[in-house]
Amino acid sequence: MKKLAVVYWSGTGNTESMANAVADGARETGAEVEIFTPDAFSADKVDVFEALAFGCSAQGDEVLEEGEFEPMFADCEGKLAGKSVALFGSYGWGDGQWMRDWEERCAGDGVTLAAESVIANEEPDDEAIAKCKALGAALVEE
Repeated sequence: MKKLAVVYWSGTGNTESMANAVADGARETGAEVEIFTPDAFSADKVDVFEALAFGCSAQGDEVLEEGEFEPMFADCEGKLAGKSVALFGSYGWGDGQWMRDWEERCAGDGVTLAAESVIANEEPDDEAIAKCKALGAALVEE
């Protein structure tokens, strides 16, 4: 059974809803799933999991949340190559540039994303939730 970590930061609950959907999709496919917020996850835990889904909403000038999520993700980056990794998050303005930047950052780290990233404008609708469930399943099936 594949072990999956879903690590997310959510300011309004939108990205938290997405994280729960990712976890549901992975569990439905047979994975053992643990959900973490950034204050409870670190690079030391990366090796425990075969797959990781990271979720963060866009902040400020379309960047990752800088107080908790960014430092945690930066700490984990060096250990992600070779793992099944996926990204998701929500935004309230802009056009999703923060996600494109995040995907490029992962590529620069040698991380091949296991599935297409999922973004939602504001509260995730039924389509976004379905995509999150599919993302969780894709991480398990890879």
